[in-house]
Amino acid sequence: MHAPPKRAARLNTRSVRITVIAVGLALTAIPVAAYAGAPSHQAAGNPAAAPRTVAATGLDDPAKKEIAMKLVSSAENSSLDWKSQYKYIEDIDDDRGYTAGIIGFCSGTGDMLDLVELYTERKPGNILAKYLPALRKVNGTPSHSGLDPNFTKDWVKAAADPAFQQAQNDERDRVYFKPAVKQGKADGIGTLGQFAYYDAIVMHGDGGDSTGFGSIRKRALSKAKPPSQGGDEVTYLNAFLDARVWAMKQEEAHEDTSRVDTAQRVFLKKGNLNLDPPLDWKVYGDSFHIG
Repeated sequence: MHAPPKRAARLNTRSVRITVIAVGLALTAIPVAAYAGAPSHQAAGNPAAAPRTVAATGLDDPAKKEIAMKLVSSAENSSLDWKSQYKYIEDIDDDRGYTAGIIGFCSGTGDMLDLVELYTERKPGNILAKYLPALRKVNGTPSHSGLDPNFTKDWVKAAADPAFQQAQNDERDRVYFKPAVKQGKADGIGTLGQFAYYDAIVMHGDGGDSTGFGSIRKRALSKAKPPSQGGDEVTYLNAFLDARVWAMKQEEAHEDTSRVDTAQRVFLKKGNLNLDPPLDWKVYGDSFHIG
């Protein structure tokens, strides 16, 4: 198995949290008709008709979300078994301290702190609660001060707790998954495009730096219009993936862009905009399949 490259820098998620809120507010006025299906003739002709329920019709469909988790895990952990990653923790020498859990929460970028705070709110006195002072001190640094020697062992123990697993799921959704899907639907792109957004936020974060998700999207918008602006979906997604590759190449650790080139780009070339299985792709030379 080929070890995945180091993750790109993510801004402290307290700043990400502000970005997410702002994006959410900006998108509330954007119609989602393209993804909720065209209104019925009855609804169209009767303004008083009851509002229709908007179902999960993109990456937030449970089956598609499971595929998304496996695709990301293939790149982040060289495995499709994403649920086995709750207990994962190590320092991958990327100056972000410990990287851990299903989405790579980092002690140096704030999202690990947010996670342990949430876990402690829900389950006071848990095995990781005693590390909160240390996590606050090392936030923004690669330091392990106050965490060693037992933090990694206690993380593994906590990972067996369903409450901690749920906290990881919820923080992943709040900070990464839901903002990606919401922006994707607003841009009029389908399941594959929403996944491309999600994978980009997972690796690059959504801060204000030049290689963050927002900057990648702006770079793509300068080259092509999304469907919400009358553009062609395939053309726009190619522009987004081009911008993503550019961002990855700005950091030496991401010089291998196979998670785009031999995965997302493969699905796009096949016209699989709905991310329907069977799916075959490669990441870092390893082959994967979802039937």
